[in-house]
Amino acid sequence: MMKAVFLDRDGVINEVLTERVRFVNNPSQLYLLAGAAEGVRILCDKGYKVFVVTNQGGVGLGYMKEAVLKDIHRKMVEEIEKAGGKIEEVAYCAHSPHAGCECRKPGSLMITDLAERHGITIEESYMIGDRDVDIMAGKKAGTKTILVGSTDHGADMNFPSLLDAAKWIGGQQESR
Repeated sequence: MMKAVFLDRDGVINEVLTERVRFVNNPSQLYLLAGAAEGVRILCDKGYKVFVVTNQGGVGLGYMKEAVLKDIHRKMVEEIEKAGGKIEEVAYCAHSPHAGCECRKPGSLMITDLAERHGITIEESYMIGDRDVDIMAGKKAGTKTILVGSTDHGADMNFPSLLDAAKWIGGQQESR
């Protein structure tokens, strides 16, 4: 079995609610956060499979077409690959925020489905997010949880960025 890191997208990998971009509704609005691609590369180098699990209710609400969302994700994956990292798969919930589905975080279906399909040992894996729903989804799935940011949402660990979290996870691997 393999271990994995499940990453939220907005606020962990790319900018959102910044001066440059409010929401990412087309590929030209995707700006990777400083160190995010390097963080993914570090995780891959340490033997983790890296997945993205993201709520994208803008599709369900009609703000963006699913084809455009796929273009955004393709651009994100390509930019991370240029830095030597690899995203195995991007899972997203395109339902509207109040659809009541289990795939939308804080539901854990995106994580558990990916883990099952890819032979991931969930207890050896991490969910990294910047909001309470990310942490709740990780805990519900059975992963260790890491919050990126300063608000306390009950995560197991807290770091200012994906890069800092990846370096810590990498250091945990070296100490085993």
